[in-house]
Amino acid sequence: MELLIMAYALKTACARNIIGVIPYFPYSKQSKMRKRGSIVCKLLASMLAKAGLTHIITMDLHQKEIQGFFSFPVDNLRASPFLLQYIQEEIPNYRNAVIVAKSPDAAKRAQSYAERLRLGLAVIHGEAQCTELDMDDGRHSPPMVRNATVHPGLELPLMMAKEKPPITVVGDVGGRIAIIVDDIIDDVESFVAAAEILKERGAYKIYVMATHGILSADAPLVIEESSIDEVVVTNTVPHEVQKLQCPKIKTVDISLILAEAIRRIHNGESMAYLFRNITVDD
Repeated sequence: MELLIMAYALKTACARNIIGVIPYFPYSKQSKMRKRGSIVCKLLASMLAKAGLTHIITMDLHQKEIQGFFSFPVDNLRASPFLLQYIQEEIPNYRNAVIVAKSPDAAKRAQSYAERLRLGLAVIHGEAQCTELDMDDGRHSPPMVRNATVHPGLELPLMMAKEKPPITVVGDVGGRIAIIVDDIIDDVESFVAAAEILKERGAYKIYVMATHGILSADAPLVIEESSIDEVVVTNTVPHEVQKLQCPKIKTVDISLILAEAIRRIHNGESMAYLFRNITVDD
């Protein structure tokens, strides 16, 4: 709301251009309709345009297609060159590492990292199988039957429920350093579960690399007590308090690329230079 109010104030003051620098674009995970849910990211794009913004600089959108929600230019910068540099300079013996996607959804990003570092790739697939005592999340409960009228003769086809297989690791991680890559790390339970699986499969050191370190609630304490050796995030989101709670959290500074983007836009220069080392899947 503060951003919208400031942009609207500048618009009413007849500013020629209003450029928003939003390193972590909020609600970017809500960019698709799930069942009958709302696409909050589209709503936010409409609000920013209505408030008067004419350009946005952001970093690592959860889905690149989000740029299509906007009626003005969006520069989606990438943090991967900084994270790749950290791997090469700060992880000893990184040549013995394997890049890990904690779910098939993250496989494209992991593949991009693996190809640029000339390393192997592993993908974690499936979920922990719940026992009869662990069924309190409602997925096995039938929905409440309400007095709903159905048009006579209308029969919708029966939808088969999805059931994920038990957790498996596709790829060899035995005796290797495992580097899990993703774009956002907020709820760390899935990362901790992935680290446990990798430890069982023989990985002797586990790193987590992500662009946006939200690390909300008790995430730092969970990381501190987990099998994860280090969590590396950029400073798109402030997390000084979380670092005090957990020494395993490391920060990579990406202010240089944001400053260069602002300078180039202000001077009317080409932005292509900032995307020269970016692959299609990144």
